[in-house]
Amino acid sequence: MKKTEKVGVIDFAIGGQAVLEGVMMRSPNFYTVSVRNPDGKICCTQKKFRSITKKVAILSLPILRGLIHLAESMMIGFRALSYSSDVFLGEEEKKVPRGRFLSVLYAVGTGLYVIFTFAFTIFLLKFLPLFVAEKVAEIWSVAANYYIVFNAIDGLTKIILFLGYLFLISLLPDIKRVFEYHGAEHKVVFTYEKGLALTVANARKQSRFHPRCGTSFIFIVILMSVLVYTLLPSVDGFWPNLGQRILALPLIAGLSYELLKLSAKFQSSLVVRALIWPGLMLQRLTTREPKDDQIEVALNSLKKSLESEESLSAEF
Repeated sequence: MKKTEKVGVIDFAIGGQAVLEGVMMRSPNFYTVSVRNPDGKICCTQKKFRSITKKVAILSLPILRGLIHLAESMMIGFRALSYSSDVFLGEEEKKVPRGRFLSVLYAVGTGLYVIFTFAFTIFLLKFLPLFVAEKVAEIWSVAANYYIVFNAIDGLTKIILFLGYLFLISLLPDIKRVFEYHGAEHKVVFTYEKGLALTVANARKQSRFHPRCGTSFIFIVILMSVLVYTLLPSVDGFWPNLGQRILALPLIAGLSYELLKLSAKFQSSLVVRALIWPGLMLQRLTTREPKDDQIEVALNSLKKSLESEESLSAEF
C-alpha cells in the first residue's frame, strides 16, 4: 500500500494511545488497536469512527470542539484498553455472547469505574490543590491578598501531585511496559509526520517525545487553569470555590485544546517551544525507549488505519 510505505501529507488527526501490550492508532475515520497476545502474535481490531464535529457544524466551533474531541478520545481510549485487557489475559478468542443480566452488570461496572476515575481526578487535581492553597493563604498574607499568587500555589500543587502520581505508577512493571509502548507510539507518529517509510528502522531513530502528547495537554490544562481561575471572580468559602473550579473545567479543557492545536502549527516559534517544553520533560516519566517488537505493534495499528483511509477514499 503506497501510503503506508511513504507519505507526505500530515493529518492532525493521526494520533494514538498506549494500551496493555499494544497501541491504538486513530486516523480521521478509523481507529485500530493492535496488541501482542501471550503467544507473541499481534491481534488487531478496527472500528470506523468519525467525530461528531464533522457531522454537526455547531460542534466544530472553537472550544466546543475541544470538549467533544476530549470526550470522544476518552471513549475510544476506554474501548482500546478493554480490548487490550482481553487479549493480554488471553480472553479475546474465547469470548462468548453475554446474556442480558451480564450485559447490564458489565455496563454498571463500567459506569462505576468511570465515576470512580472522575472522582479520584477531582480529588487529586482539584480538592487537594485548593485545600493546600487555602491553608497557605491562612498563614501567608501574600497568598490571601493576591489572587494570582493563590492560584499559582494551587497550580504548583497540582504539578507536584501529578508528578508524584506519575513517578509512583512508573515503578509498576506493567506500567513500565505501557510507557514503552507509549514511546513506540510517538516514534511511529513522528515517522509518519516526516513522510518516511513506515519501518521499524526508521521509527527507531525518532524521538519518543511528542508535543501533541496527552501528557503535554495535561500540563497545558494546569497552566490554563491558573489563568482562568485568576480571571474568574473570587468567591468566599472552600466549597463554593471548589464548585466554581469544577464548573470551569469545560472552559479550561476547551481552551487548552485550542492552544495545543495552535502549538502544533507553530512548533518552530520560540514562544511555543517554551510553552511545550515542560510537557516534553514530563514525557521522560510517561515514555520509555521501546523495543523493536513494540514498535512493530505500533506500526501495525497505523498501517491498518491508513490502509482503511485509502480504501475509503477510493470509494468516492
